[in-house]
Amino acid sequence: MIYLSEHGITLEEVKKIVLHGEKVTLSGEVKTRIHANRQIVEELIDKEQTMYGINTGFGKFSDVIIPSKDLTTLQLNLIRSHACGVGEPFSEHVSRAMVLLRAIALSKGYSGVRVRLVEQLLDYVNAGIHPVIPEQGSLGASGDLAPLSHLALTVIGEGEVFYKGKRMPTIEALAQAQLTPLRLEAKEGLALINGTQAMTAVGAIAFFEMEKLLYQSEQIAAMTFEGLRGIIDAFDEAVHVVRGHEEQIGVARRMRELLKDSLLITKQGEVRVQDAYSLRCIPQVLGASWQTVHYAKEKLQTEINAVTDNPLIFSEAEKVISGGNFHGQPIAFAMDFLKLGVAETANLSERRIERLVNPQLNNGLPPFLSPNPGLESGAMILQYTAASLVSENKTLAHPASVDSIPSSANQEDHVSMGTIAARHAYMMLQNTRMVIAIELICAMQAVEHYGVDQMASQTRELYKQAREVVPSIERDRIFHTDIEKLTTWLKEN
Repeated sequence: MIYLSEHGITLEEVKKIVLHGEKVTLSGEVKTRIHANRQIVEELIDKEQTMYGINTGFGKFSDVIIPSKDLTTLQLNLIRSHACGVGEPFSEHVSRAMVLLRAIALSKGYSGVRVRLVEQLLDYVNAGIHPVIPEQGSLGASGDLAPLSHLALTVIGEGEVFYKGKRMPTIEALAQAQLTPLRLEAKEGLALINGTQAMTAVGAIAFFEMEKLLYQSEQIAAMTFEGLRGIIDAFDEAVHVVRGHEEQIGVARRMRELLKDSLLITKQGEVRVQDAYSLRCIPQVLGASWQTVHYAKEKLQTEINAVTDNPLIFSEAEKVISGGNFHGQPIAFAMDFLKLGVAETANLSERRIERLVNPQLNNGLPPFLSPNPGLESGAMILQYTAASLVSENKTLAHPASVDSIPSSANQEDHVSMGTIAARHAYMMLQNTRMVIAIELICAMQAVEHYGVDQMASQTRELYKQAREVVPSIERDRIFHTDIEKLTTWLKEN
């Protein structure tokens, strides 16, 4: 059991809850803080003090005062009218992360909601109830309004959820889980939807996958290095220490470890004096990709514990302040930066694939790694597919965060598009995984040419495991199946 406390939560704990089903609950001191904060809201409502979104309209309607008798209707209308998302639904992991992160933000005690509302969100997480939330429709400022509204619909028993492997009306899932929908009180609808939890949830899942994918890319690159008889001198520690980037030093160290007992690697001058950049500069390029991951991790770690709705209620000072913490610019920038690291991981991999299959570059390997060149095309079109995926990544790498479009009659005149940035980063990750799967298919074929027994022990273990998924190329076959199987294997292992 993981407790939400005043000390916050770590990305690793989010991973345990979202991906591995760890249960989560509120600590006692957090419940006390939430309750005290809610009392302030109720007292200010009784005093008929004007407070944005509590007794006023929203956005351009912020100057419209709402009578006390209509405050709960105001919240209900908000949720229904803002549930305008379109497109395919987010994955259950992303949906689960959104519910968790919204609960964390509300648990900080600045949102003016009841304890019961936060507990309802955690009940969803613990029961495996995942709102059906369309991927598209958020501007990433004034909160992820559209996606979070679809989440909020389920809190009141409307909309749809995924539950026990099925998509169904929320009310059916709640009945099966022995839960009941809530009636939202003043401020609670706005508190549910004003935040950055869609982009942050997608960003967190992307971070988890990118971290694993980069390690896998290093392992596969090491096998390619063997298949092309790479020059190990380029990974010498002295080379990387004098430049000083810790991530680059780390990649070089791991490459030396992966290849330490290989009989296929070479020294300067044995086969050639220098390797092409796609081999020689693996630490420099992947090290820089790791820098984008570390930057994204830093910003995500802050944002998962951030208070991002509006207005905020400060209990001790009895102040209600309208601010802009819902603006997603920090995550938008982080995701756009991560996209560069993802793109270059794929770019470098595709260049190694080209060297493996090109008879003018592959150091004597069969043309296109074909078992019968000419009659059989071998891995020729595998490289085409990788090139296509890399090119698609380049279009997705365009920074979403520079594409602000005003909304709400220019009241909300600058937005982050952070959710688009996060979605594109995740799409690029899926493309990149397919690219490195193709590289692995080609690398395994290349090392077989020289002898698997000559491989380093670590790369040979990877070879053995991957060969249980995809057999050796002995004749032309439908390689689509190989790519799919190996891509799934990389994602799941």
